[in-house]
Amino acid sequence: MQLSKMLSTIKKNWFLFGIIIVIFFAKIAPKIGAKGGILVPEVTVKYLAVAIIFFNSGVSLKSEDLGKALFQVRVHIFVQFFTFLLFPMLIFILVMFLQLVGFNRSLLDGLKILSCMPPPVSSAVILTKAVGGNEAAAIFNSAFGSFLGIAVTPALILALVGTTADVPMASIFTQLTATVVVPLLIGQFVRRALANRVNLKNVLWGEMGSAVLLLIIYSTFCDTFSQESIDVDGSTLIFTFLLIVAIQTCLLYAVYVMSSAWMLPFSRSDSVALMFCCTHKSLTLGIPIIKIIFADSPSLSLITIPLLVYHPTQILLGGMLVPYIKSWMLGTSRYQSQRLLLGVV
Repeated sequence: MQLSKMLSTIKKNWFLFGIIIVIFFAKIAPKIGAKGGILVPEVTVKYLAVAIIFFNSGVSLKSEDLGKALFQVRVHIFVQFFTFLLFPMLIFILVMFLQLVGFNRSLLDGLKILSCMPPPVSSAVILTKAVGGNEAAAIFNSAFGSFLGIAVTPALILALVGTTADVPMASIFTQLTATVVVPLLIGQFVRRALANRVNLKNVLWGEMGSAVLLLIIYSTFCDTFSQESIDVDGSTLIFTFLLIVAIQTCLLYAVYVMSSAWMLPFSRSDSVALMFCCTHKSLTLGIPIIKIIFADSPSLSLITIPLLVYHPTQILLGGMLVPYIKSWMLGTSRYQSQRLLLGVV
């Protein structure tokens, strides 16, 4: 009886158990999934995994839902305003306070740079889909925010940190088009071709997307565990990790409160997309931009730490919150929902 109950729990929460397992294997043999390893993540994860995610979304989403998402102007404004204006402003204020206590200057610059990054093109979409939120809006804002970030992110970094460099916009634009737009359109074409032949509702699209996300988590932690020791003391590194967890938690709850306010016309489904799109930051675009802008900086490794910590943390925290946010979204009482999220977030 207990074994049956345990298996049922594992089946119900397989994604959370999957996260633990892939991190365990990444710790044991990080070279397998790290850059240059036999998994070849610079191709399989950077391009193929992201392409599969958006092909998956293209096949599983109704064309009319994607069409409606284009006209959800309030959602788009909220996401991009929060991502490229409010997020950097809040981090800038936080950095001002941390400077007073003598926190590492390079790590503080890294926090400011982190705040300038665009949303990711994978994790926000998959987590929104896993919860059952407005996936179409998450797709649009992740893609649009990433394209927008090609120009906006370097400008924001220049304003906050005070450096400049030529970012290869054409190559980044091409990469985003190949991994986001094209697979999404192909997925839509396949959906129409199979509409009268296959019952698409019977396909486990959500589980497929979650499995791809596990691959991304595995590769991310392989890279993390294979890193050589960084020139920063352990206490500072631990504080940075705790600080980033606190930042993400506060931002998630802030977006929840703002998007649930009675004067804003957002459904709970919209709020789910907003929570993940507004608070997640792209490592795929972030690291290349940082390396280009700060190529000659002796503090390059320290500057990248906040983003390297933020990326796996946002996936882990988001994955852990999926069942709770899903319960909130499907709940009937706003009071009970607020209590639920207050207890978890």
